[in-house]
Amino acid sequence: MGTRGSGVGTSRDLPRTALALAWLLTGLLVTLAFRPGSGPAALAYARAQSWRGSAIRAWSCSPSSATGAPQRQLRGVWIATVANLDWPSRPGLPVAVQQEEGRRLLDQVRNLGLNAVFVQVRPSGDAFYPSRYAPWSAYLSGVQGRSPGYDPLAFLVREAHQRNLEFHAWLNPFRVSFHDNLSALAPTNPARQHPEWVMHYAGGLYLNPGLPAVRKLLAATVEELLRHYDVDGIHLDDYFYPYPVGKLPLPDMQTYRRYGAAHYRSIADWRRANVNELIATLAQTIHRLRPSVKFGVSPFGVWRNRGSDPSGSATEAAVTSYDSLYADTRTWIRHRWVDYIAPQLYWPIGFRRADYATLVRWWVQEVQGWRVHLYIGQAAYKLGSGGAWNNAEELPRHLRFDWRFPSIKGELFFRLGSLLADPLGFARRLRTVLYRYPALIPVMAWLGGSPPPAPRALQAQLQPQGTGVWTVRLRWRDGSDGQAAATYYAIYRLAGSALSAPCALTDPHALLATQRRAGRACTDWQVFVDRLVSPGPVYTYYVTALDRLHHESGSSGLVVPMPAVDGTASRVGAG
Repeated sequence: MGTRGSGVGTSRDLPRTALALAWLLTGLLVTLAFRPGSGPAALAYARAQSWRGSAIRAWSCSPSSATGAPQRQLRGVWIATVANLDWPSRPGLPVAVQQEEGRRLLDQVRNLGLNAVFVQVRPSGDAFYPSRYAPWSAYLSGVQGRSPGYDPLAFLVREAHQRNLEFHAWLNPFRVSFHDNLSALAPTNPARQHPEWVMHYAGGLYLNPGLPAVRKLLAATVEELLRHYDVDGIHLDDYFYPYPVGKLPLPDMQTYRRYGAAHYRSIADWRRANVNELIATLAQTIHRLRPSVKFGVSPFGVWRNRGSDPSGSATEAAVTSYDSLYADTRTWIRHRWVDYIAPQLYWPIGFRRADYATLVRWWVQEVQGWRVHLYIGQAAYKLGSGGAWNNAEELPRHLRFDWRFPSIKGELFFRLGSLLADPLGFARRLRTVLYRYPALIPVMAWLGGSPPPAPRALQAQLQPQGTGVWTVRLRWRDGSDGQAAATYYAIYRLAGSALSAPCALTDPHALLATQRRAGRACTDWQVFVDRLVSPGPVYTYYVTALDRLHHESGSSGLVVPMPAVDGTASRVGAG
């Protein structure tokens, strides 16, 4: 089992006495100068000292006593494109309007304190990018197969990364359409080209998971995505075999007789084997082509009821992922096929048939000891819909309950439009209370990566913005010097002179922001502006570098004395 990434390294070279001396020296004040009387452009400058990670992060820090969201946490949101639920707002919009909507949505994702987006790029047998294996989506142009005039996936990946958001490409593998008219599909749609691959069920069309050619098509689809787009993850949701409609049987008995009857005791076992084979094949494809790309699934929240399986959850769900959708998440976890699992726990706390707290505990136990991250899918779309969901405290209670379990590495909200509607004031609560402070995404150590070198040449510049209000302009250079460069940076701010307090960075309240690396050369300056800083005696800033998989470097820090109300600089004496 891989070691969880804490962002805190260990020193193997320096004896403890040398480390203590290093911290004693860093406690001495950095050279500071304030230039009063030079008009509106009056500036204060500070130059930082930089340290290697082994010198900075060598101390053993106790867990932070701060309450609230952990500092390492995935905070994701699904952006649904099917039926134009989230983006674009309607089909056929001009390119500029679609792109402006996309930028605005990603800005709002950042403003909510989130750090990852799960964007539906294969909603219904179609694609939000030019593909050999699917036609253009009708949700873009209004007509399936018609180009929107640009590459929406390339655009969204680029814009998300500029905002330092992880981008996960979300696919619905088997769904073709919500109608059952093959002739209404684009001529290039594989379902129309191969009608023998298609199941007609309950008024919809689905690719048949039991056909080897279908699973081969889906593996090729993922390979195409990985070869052409800089995505951070590949994501599947809960739709494998269709959700059952009453007692209507699935029309795959003939396929079972041809491919499964000689090898499986039941058609149900064969269906699960088909889905297992897809998951295993996709995992192998992803990690062969792009080892750093994450692969995960968000299944229906109940694996099996205890009444059907003693190891199932104490629930009475009418549908389960194992028995109804043929998704055996336990097998995926134990074979290490998925890097994360994100069960959709769309029930309130105290709901008798499927209690949220009961299911959280079951999933925590399910992943215990296995190499997988657990995220919890949250039903933002149910807020205000009646019953317990009319209680403004319901979803905040979910998050606070989850924070009690270290094995829960994050939350995923369905969906962005529901969050932005701000039902019961939940979006405001996220922005101002629950996710007031940003978070770093937890490390998946088994995917590789390593901390980049610490930033260097950190400097600060004070700029007045009015009476008693200032900005602090930080700048630094990447510390790579030809080594692997940082993907992004974390900026921390602490009240007081905290250069000799390395463990202060473990406080979730210390993280001020994250920022994507700008430029390519290690000599390019990176700039961050801390706006509207209130007067105070002293602030301490730290900057760390992180790689794509969120391994964190040692830190560079500096002390910035803030001007007093009379305009003179606050000073801290050395030693």
